[in-house]
Amino acid sequence: MPIPQSSSAAQARTAVAERLKELRKDTGLHGHELAARCGWHKSKVSRLENGVTAPSDQDIRAWCTACGADDQAADLIARSRTAEAAYVEWKRIQRGGLLPMQEASRKLNDRTRRRRAYASFLVPGLFQTPAYATALLRTVGKFHDIPDDLEAAVESRMKRARVLYEGDHRFTMLLEESVLRYQIGDAECMAGQLGHLLSVMSLPAVSLGIIPSGRPRTGMWTLESFNLYDDRQVLVELLSAKITVTAPSEIALYLKAFTELHKMAVYGAEARALITSALEALG
Repeated sequence: MPIPQSSSAAQARTAVAERLKELRKDTGLHGHELAARCGWHKSKVSRLENGVTAPSDQDIRAWCTACGADDQAADLIARSRTAEAAYVEWKRIQRGGLLPMQEASRKLNDRTRRRRAYASFLVPGLFQTPAYATALLRTVGKFHDIPDDLEAAVESRMKRARVLYEGDHRFTMLLEESVLRYQIGDAECMAGQLGHLLSVMSLPAVSLGIIPSGRPRTGMWTLESFNLYDDRQVLVELLSAKITVTAPSEIALYLKAFTELHKMAVYGAEARALITSALEALG
């Protein structure tokens, strides 16, 4: 069945199809020659390269073997598997309200041993106070016109934070200094949130780094916020959608970016000083 070209799934599939075509061309094979090596009808190569048909895992392995590129099969399979699910619009996720989203995140956090996050505009959910989460989720619900289950959603978000204190989990969180200055809720709400950051950064399982706003961006520019769950998955939240990244090469790119951002951050007393400065600025 042809894929609607306006869909995000189609865009992801097109990227896989184009990569398959590149592998064939790099090898110098014509379509009918590749089909013969794989034991396919020659029209199948055209359907796969044009995104008309989504490749199976077996198709990708056969294609890579025929092109002498077995080392690329795992990455392409991961890209293909997530083509449909990688980009999910918030309006689809949020149909049932805010609570189901919080519950899904809680399960993901529970099974993650090493969580790394970079935040460029909001305090990460695990570090949020009830007041901060309430102010934020209220705004999110209003903007996206989500069914009102705010109280239950905030309660669920607070329950997620138990992983900071229980089990074998490790958290490395990097915040741009601007996150400390963007006021969510009123001054009292923000003061409570900054005070909470000072508290959680002393937990044994937590490493909190702040990237000073005046620091030269020589290693990495400011990015969209993202979360790394072990080394198997990255979640990126955009205004319109949630993007799930599972392809090894893309995860490696986020790991590289996180490493560069980590080098730019300050920790311990220096990080505390930046949080305290933002707290004092509230007056």
